[in-house]
Amino acid sequence: MAKINSSRNINFRMILKITGWLLMIEAVFMLVPTIVGVIYHESDAIDFAIVTALTALVGFGMRSLRTDNGSMGRREGFLLTALVWIWFSLFGMLPFILCDSNYSISDAFFEAMSGFTTTGATIIEDHTELSHSVNIWRALTQWIGGMGIILFTLAVIPMLNSSGGMQMFNAEVTGITHDKVRPRISSTAKALWGTYIGLTATLVVLLAVGPMNVFDSFCYAFSSLSTGGFSATDMSLLDYNSVYVYAILILFMFLGGVNFSLIFAALSGRPLTLWRNEVFRAYIYCVLIFWALLSLNILITNPIDGLSWKDFTLYPLFQVISTITSTGLESGHFVWWTSFSISITMLMMFSGACAGSTSGGAKLDRILVLFKNLGNELKRCIHPNAILSVRINDKIKSHPIVDKVVAFMCIYVLVIVLGGVALTLMGIPLVDSFFSSFACVSNTGLSSSVTGYGTTYEIIPDLGKWLLSAQMLIGRLEIFTILILFTPSFWRK
Repeated sequence: MAKINSSRNINFRMILKITGWLLMIEAVFMLVPTIVGVIYHESDAIDFAIVTALTALVGFGMRSLRTDNGSMGRREGFLLTALVWIWFSLFGMLPFILCDSNYSISDAFFEAMSGFTTTGATIIEDHTELSHSVNIWRALTQWIGGMGIILFTLAVIPMLNSSGGMQMFNAEVTGITHDKVRPRISSTAKALWGTYIGLTATLVVLLAVGPMNVFDSFCYAFSSLSTGGFSATDMSLLDYNSVYVYAILILFMFLGGVNFSLIFAALSGRPLTLWRNEVFRAYIYCVLIFWALLSLNILITNPIDGLSWKDFTLYPLFQVISTITSTGLESGHFVWWTSFSISITMLMMFSGACAGSTSGGAKLDRILVLFKNLGNELKRCIHPNAILSVRINDKIKSHPIVDKVVAFMCIYVLVIVLGGVALTLMGIPLVDSFFSSFACVSNTGLSSSVTGYGTTYEIIPDLGKWLLSAQMLIGRLEIFTILILFTPSFWRK
């Protein structure tokens, strides 16, 4: 790939052209809820047909722009990645505005952004008022955002492989460093999305052969593997209350928290690649430790005769997997939870699962780097001249990468704190303000029912919803992709 001169102007026409391709792809996805609405004879099918046509028309118009220069550099990659998520949310919110429920612009954008960023925070209190087409669209937005909008585009538009593809890949895919599973970016994108689609199809079948109906099987498969967490029913999984359903979702939510490059390698005949990965082993250990702590806390603080075996085994495990992967599905058994349990939950929200997965949070990769670097600094207090390095999977992490991890952690906490402070100015109680900010930045989306403040995010003021929407995007694109746009040097020729 030819070297791009960083001193040139930003190629806005090329950005708009590729955005047009992306909007046309979104229009194709919108055909799904349109067809579902037709099948169930719902009036919302007409609304989806209108939005689909509008999205496709705008996308085609942008795609048809003429560009003298078809190249893209690093700046275009960052700008395109950030803007695409906003474009998708703007058009993705239209069905919520036009549907029979008639949500406000603030509510509709919040719901769409929550879906595409796989946060799972919702303003919807009564799911029974939603049509099948709106419900499947909510689930589909999470499925699209789980593996990544840009990554899907790289898989289906080969021309981007030589036109800023690597820049967009690095800007969207989560983690410290990004390993390609194939030599070309487009091939890597196809391999990851192929793995994602295969696992989704398997999950749909497994849920459908159990007590869950076919429609809900699609909804929960889309929201679980993507670690999004939108529920299709008012009582969520309590409507089924099936050990089989809980067990299947535990497995696939866990897989959603694994680096998909490792899953691809395992499915390609190299299963030992998983266990050899230090981050994957840390992921398993964290799940087991948090599960043990949560279960013991429930046993110690509640009378044993009032508990069933599921209350201190199945449900805590489900909640641990759901939280650490940032899925946010709730077992609904918070009656057994204490302040200690909620503290454990917040630790899991912060850490997240593996980089390269569909999960949110700071990611265990960074946590490992941070702790190993901390250990080295303590050793240097005793041995100032010692030459120490941070190793992950027997590979030395360079000082710039370690510095970037430390900076990321500092900014990550700062974004949560500033968001929490801003929400308190809007009249939201202190604990709930910081929990809501934390949940959105970590893309976990656990409802404020955990802290006792309301049941959904509908209770948040409109200005607060826009703020939390911005935090969802910052968290999904891991801070730097968004914050770099606010630096003067980014726009300087």
